[in-house]
Amino acid sequence: MIAAESAVGTVSFYINGAWEKPQGRTTQPVMNPATGSTIAEVPFATEADIDRAVRTAHDAFLKWRNVPVVDRVQVLYRYKSLLEKHTDELAAILTRENGKTKDDASAEVRRMVQMVEVACGMPTLMMGDSLNDVAAGIDCKTIRQPIGVCVGITPFNFPAMVPMWMWPFAIACGNTFVLKPSEKVPLTPTRAIELLHDAGLPPGVLNLVHGGKEAVNALLHHPQVKAVSFVGSTPIAKYVYATAAAEGKRVQALGGAKNHLVVMADADMPKTVEAIIGSAFGAAGERCLAGSVLVPVGDAAGPLLDLLVKRTKGLTVGDGSKNGVEMGPLVTGDHCEKVGSYIDKGLAEGATALVNGREHKGGNGYFLGPTIFDNVTPEMTIAREEIFGPVLSVMRVKTLDEAIDLVNSCPFGNATAIFTNNGKSAREYSSRIEVGMVGVNVGVAAPMAFFPFAGWKASFFGDLHAHGKDAIGFYTEQKVIMSRWF
Repeated sequence: MIAAESAVGTVSFYINGAWEKPQGRTTQPVMNPATGSTIAEVPFATEADIDRAVRTAHDAFLKWRNVPVVDRVQVLYRYKSLLEKHTDELAAILTRENGKTKDDASAEVRRMVQMVEVACGMPTLMMGDSLNDVAAGIDCKTIRQPIGVCVGITPFNFPAMVPMWMWPFAIACGNTFVLKPSEKVPLTPTRAIELLHDAGLPPGVLNLVHGGKEAVNALLHHPQVKAVSFVGSTPIAKYVYATAAAEGKRVQALGGAKNHLVVMADADMPKTVEAIIGSAFGAAGERCLAGSVLVPVGDAAGPLLDLLVKRTKGLTVGDGSKNGVEMGPLVTGDHCEKVGSYIDKGLAEGATALVNGREHKGGNGYFLGPTIFDNVTPEMTIAREEIFGPVLSVMRVKTLDEAIDLVNSCPFGNATAIFTNNGKSAREYSSRIEVGMVGVNVGVAAPMAFFPFAGWKASFFGDLHAHGKDAIGFYTEQKVIMSRWF
C-alpha cells in the first residue's frame, strides 16, 4: 500500500499486475505543501523500466483487444463502486500531497468517478454505422478497433481526475495503457490504481511508472507506443506533440491558458463575485481553467471591484485539510516563489495591487494569499504569461467589442466566461470568441465527462480532445467494410 497512513514510504511501480519498489533508482521527496514535510519518496524510472512497462502492455494488448467490450467494462463497473466507497480517502490523500481544500478535493474525486461512469458506456459509444445497398447488393459498415499501447503523462494539479480523462476510455476501447503521473503527486494515482487492481483488471492492461524527463522521452520514442495523451504547460505540450507526432504516434497535448472573465454592467454582481472567486482562487489558481484576467466592461468596474476586493480580503487561506479553509497552499516551495515573482513583476511594471498575496503569512507551508491587480495593460508580464497561481489581473474596457478583441488577441484559447443578464451580449460573445470552452455566468467552464475538453490555439496540440466522443475517436481506428455475397 502507498504511504497514506505511514509518515514516509517509497511509492511503487505497477507493472504486469504486480507492485514493485524499485531499488537503486534516483528518488525525489513528495511534500505536503501545507506543512513543508516529506510524506513519501518517489523513484524515477529508467529507460529500461519504461521499455519493460511498454512491452508488458503490448503483450497484454494482444489478449485484451479480443475481450468483448461488454466484458471489458465489467471491470470499470466494479471499479466505479470501489471509487465511491473510497471517495473520502482519495480526497484526503489528494489534499495531503497537492494542498487542495476538502471541498476542492472532493469535487475532483466526483469528476474522477464521472469519467469512469461514462467509459462504462463503451458498448454504445464504440458502435459503428451501417447501410445496406450502398450499391446493388453491396452493404457497407464501419467498425472501431483499438490501436494498441497508449500513454498518459499527467500534471500535478489534478492527480485524481486528469488520468481518468485518459485510461478508462482507452482500456474500455480495448487498448492497454502506461500512466506516468506527475512526480510531485504520485500518491493519489497510486491509490486509484490499487483500487483498480482490486476490481480485477487483468495483468498488464494498465501499468504505472514514475519519473521525470528521462521517463517521458522514453515513452515518446518507444516504438510500441501508439498514442500519447499529455496535460501540462504549453512549452512541454508543444515538445510532446512535436516529438511523438514525428515518431508517427497519435497525440493529444493539452497546454496552458490565460483565461479571461468578462463582466458586463448588467451582471448580477454578488453572484458574479462568488463565481470569480471560485475561478481565480479555487485550487489556489493552479488549474488551466482558472480565470486569471478580469475584464470589466464600462460601468461594471466600480461595483464589481468593491465587492470583489472585500470578499477576497476575507478569504480564509490555510491547510486544506482543515474545516473552513477556502484556499490552500501552492504545490511546492519553488512554485510558490515563482508565483510570488509575478506579483513583484506586476508591481514593478506599474500595476496597482488592490490585494497583495505577498502579505499573507502561512506558517511552514507554501502559502501565498490571493492577489488582485488593477490598471493592468496588455504589455505587462502578468497580462501575457500563464501564472498558474492565485493572481487576478484587471484589464478595463469600454465596450463588449473591445473585450472580444482583447480576448481574441491572446495566444491561448482554453476557457473564458461572460457575466451578463443580457442574452444578446451572451450570444454575441459566445459566437465570436476564439476560445474552446465558454461559460455564460459560469466561472469555470469545465465540461462534463460526456463532452470534450476543447481548448484552442496554444492551449491544445492535436486533433481529438480529451474525454467525450473525441476520446473514442482518439483511442480507436475506424475501419470501413464493404461486402457483397454471390
